Amino acid sequence: MSDVQQRIDQLVKGHDILLFMKGNASFPMCGFSGRAIQILKACGVDPRNIATVNVLEDQEIRQGIKDYSQWPTIPQLYVKGEFIGGSDIMMEMYESGELQQVLGNDASAA
Repeated sequence: MSDVQQRIDQLVKGHDILLFMKGNASFPMCGFSGRAIQILKACGVDPRNIATVNVLEDQEIRQGIKDYSQWPTIPQLYVKGEFIGGSDIMMEMYESGELQQVLGNDASAA
């Protein structure tokens, strides 16, 4: 595993809710990243409980996360170390109620 893959793996395993995105939870820098944050908020997740990685600040992470997940786009959501998907998948899961179940009790924990 390369250094960047190890860094990503540690990030993914070290946070209950982790979003690789453009920008951060307070200031998303693309529409898809903004939508991902809004979906998490709609699920009752406190934005302070969302760990984010701004891929615009690290080109190695920006490419590495695509290789790590085998998913070509950003944002990418991980919950308890499991890859969930991008904003489209998040929206589908939110609409079906599945995302709220995946997030479970950690969503509103302080």
